Amino acid sequence: MTTARPSLDPELHELLAGMPLMSQLSPEVLAQVRPFSSMPVAPLLEGRAVNRREVTAASSDGTPIPLSVFSPANTDRATAAPCVYWMHGGGMVMGDRFSQIDIPLEWLDEFGAVVVSVDYRLAPESTGIVPVDDCYRGLLWIAEHSEELGIDPARIIVAGASAGGGLAAGVTLLARDLGTPPIAAQVLIGPMLDHRNATASSLQYSNGPGVWTREMNGFGWHCLLGDLTDDEVPAYVSPSLADDLAGLPTTYIDTGSAEVFRDEDTDYATRIWAAGGQAELHVWAGGFHGFDALYPQAHISATARRTRTDWLARLLPTNPAA
Repeated sequence: MTTARPSLDPELHELLAGMPLMSQLSPEVLAQVRPFSSMPVAPLLEGRAVNRREVTAASSDGTPIPLSVFSPANTDRATAAPCVYWMHGGGMVMGDRFSQIDIPLEWLDEFGAVVVSVDYRLAPESTGIVPVDDCYRGLLWIAEHSEELGIDPARIIVAGASAGGGLAAGVTLLARDLGTPPIAAQVLIGPMLDHRNATASSLQYSNGPGVWTREMNGFGWHCLLGDLTDDEVPAYVSPSLADDLAGLPTTYIDTGSAEVFRDEDTDYATRIWAAGGQAELHVWAGGFHGFDALYPQAHISATARRTRTDWLARLLPTNPAA
């Protein structure tokens, strides 16, 4: 018997109908799709007054971690800029630091923020805590180089989509528990938070529809965790396991009603509130996973992206050079 599930937004349904979709991932399929999982960055920078430079941070094992730094050009700042630290999506197994980078670049335009994006190591080549630790080491690099970057170390926002949203949540937990560096806010976009893959929404979206199914989600988590048992999985890797969500910075979470991650994302927001924290949660009716990144021209996507930016506007001033 087919599990009942929320229908897709009509406009998204029409757009998705013309896209070839897969409901399964395997090592063979992953090898084929990885080269196409990144967004070319050069077209996104055309027409923008942006300076870009490439740097590296050191991982715990000494492996260089590439970081791309995008800074507003031709600005004479009286005050240090906010910083958005971006973690890309891709199910922990694909993508790079330019994936979905159009999202934080909108915040560079709007707020004059410096955007730093990290190329964390991917599973299955790197497993367990390695990706989230790579991201944390990148955050430490930003805080240590804040003066050089022209940013305010008290206004660092961690943000990410899908797997990147899960990594952003894990980095925020790590920074809280280790006491450094301070994080002003976290923006979690359809975050991948729970390796157990057993919520009602996960079961509803087994074999689709959408671009990320329960089966694909299970593949991504297996690549990252291998044969670890539930008791061996750190909460920094699967943030839904965290016993205590107190002491987190103000949080923005959004998700779609028609996607695998809906229930783990709404539960995470609920638990932040229960711990006395502040979170803003948006569940976009008929949104599938990653809808606003894949089809930014759709009405629901434009609304979701604008709502996210409006939330940040309550925390950050408008770009003085805009």
